[in-house]
Amino acid sequence: MKKTLVAMLFVAALSFGTQVQAQKFSGLDKSPADIAYYRPEKNAAPLIKVIYSRPQLKDRVVGIDLAPYGEVWRTGANEATEIKLYQDVSFGGKPIEAGTYSLFTIPGKDEWTIIINKDTDVWGAFSYNESNDVARINVPAKTDSKSLESFSIIFAPIDGGANMIMGWDKARVEVPFTYAY
Repeated sequence: MKKTLVAMLFVAALSFGTQVQAQKFSGLDKSPADIAYYRPEKNAAPLIKVIYSRPQLKDRVVGIDLAPYGEVWRTGANEATEIKLYQDVSFGGKPIEAGTYSLFTIPGKDEWTIIINKDTDVWGAFSYNESNDVARINVPAKTDSKSLESFSIIFAPIDGGANMIMGWDKARVEVPFTYAY
């Protein structure tokens, strides 16, 4: 009886040990996910939400080592950046219906092309398909005296909407969104 009980406990311990061993969690992401919202007032419902990952410079150069000039970029790291528009907008003068889209960019030294694309839930820009673009606009690239180590997105209110401001290193890009209220 003792031998049977010991054998059963050994098998149970071995089974539990195997299950615990199989549960390995990954460490912190090197490019953590973040969300930027635009709300016209602190407690108002959001009008735009951007979900993106925040790559770090780590002694690399934007436009060369990261987000190469002239190439389609996922506008962050990991999965393509996702933008949710809670109502119809004008995107640089081009109408876009409320919905969820991917946000791609083509960085340049003096100008960036900003692309709203209907493909969602895609990894990077590897499967980017220009025929699925909803709209694209060109905006000037500016420089700032302060360098940002992490790629960042914020919103700033403007008359009738908001500018989505993207910054990384010393590059700054303002993307206008306006609303037909």
